[in-house]
Amino acid sequence: MNDQLLENVSVPGFKACALFCGIKKQNKDLTVITCEKGAVAAAVFTTNLSKAAPVIVSQENLKQPLVHAVIINSGNANACNGERGLSDAKRTAVKAGELLGVSPSSVLVSSTGIIGVPLPVEKIEAGLEKAMPLLKADGLAEAAQGIMTTDTFRKLAAQSVTLPESGVTVQIVGFSKGSGMIHPNMATMLGFTLTDASIEKDVFQKLQQESTDITFNMISVDGDTSTNDMSLALSSCEAGNPALQPGTKDYEAFREAFIDVQKTLAKLIAKDGEGATKLIQVKINGARTEKDARLLARSVTTSSLVKAAIFGRDANWGRVLCAMGYSGGMFNPDVVDLYFESEFGSIQLMEKGAGLIFDEEKALKILESSTIDIVAQLGEGTASAEAWGCDLTYEYVKINGEYRS
Repeated sequence: MNDQLLENVSVPGFKACALFCGIKKQNKDLTVITCEKGAVAAAVFTTNLSKAAPVIVSQENLKQPLVHAVIINSGNANACNGERGLSDAKRTAVKAGELLGVSPSSVLVSSTGIIGVPLPVEKIEAGLEKAMPLLKADGLAEAAQGIMTTDTFRKLAAQSVTLPESGVTVQIVGFSKGSGMIHPNMATMLGFTLTDASIEKDVFQKLQQESTDITFNMISVDGDTSTNDMSLALSSCEAGNPALQPGTKDYEAFREAFIDVQKTLAKLIAKDGEGATKLIQVKINGARTEKDARLLARSVTTSSLVKAAIFGRDANWGRVLCAMGYSGGMFNPDVVDLYFESEFGSIQLMEKGAGLIFDEEKALKILESSTIDIVAQLGEGTASAEAWGCDLTYEYVKINGEYRS
């Protein structure tokens, strides 16, 4: 869906808003999402051992049966701040709980931005007071804007799906942020997916984990897994459908749309990698197992040499095979067919493990595109996987060299 058409998207049961509270020098930096009746929640968090305070607090609060609010600040990660960081994250939840008249344990908190700088929690508390009258049903596009840091555009996606058995139409809206420190294992990646479909917490958690594994866990910008990664799904359960259960047609229809929303967000994050000029889509087909396919695909997206070659429009296919070789995924290099593709055409660079003489001018033209597909046909099985990354540019170094300036 065109980004402009998403301006007024909403999900029954939720309200949201975003505003400037003074954490950043300018631009919106505080986002509030509420569900008055309480939402069923599922989440996947960073595997980084240096977990930020909001991750620790939200993991604990997620044990509650329902979530009434999510408070997100950008510009400060509240990471590596010791006991003060935990206290500030809890203060945020307490303040939101007081203003909404709900338990602080039903409030989740999320932060993104600079690591190791104390959170100006007083500004957040004051901002929350200003935010409450601004909450609105069509505030999700605004919320997507408010969570940005070095992102160059908001990342927002939506699906409306009619469940085939119950006939109920449900809404799914997701938004995320991420541009650098992107290499999730659940980057600085935050993702929020809202729906009104009725679903039980354990079923929702399994779906969220499954979807994360094949969407957000398949992107990389720079190989750095953030301290703050969080992918959160919330359901207001207001659609009125019978609770979704695996194995039913309703569940499969919802699952497909839910994963599609998160996949769209994942690709937008990779496309907006800091300094990026090209989205790289790595497609591994014919692998022995899905695990092998995923390892191979992710390894190619994280290779600095592959990323630099794509930036320079150099069809250096040997770097792709090298990255596959050290991935830990099993494959036979002697039977691989390899292609580079874009809207400008397709070119085969390798056949049955051997390099081909190819048209350099055609390859150069293909690599002019802003979206490049690297396709490997392994011919060893039926498993496949896709991963997304971006090119490595001079601008990436400039952005991260001056990040705290």
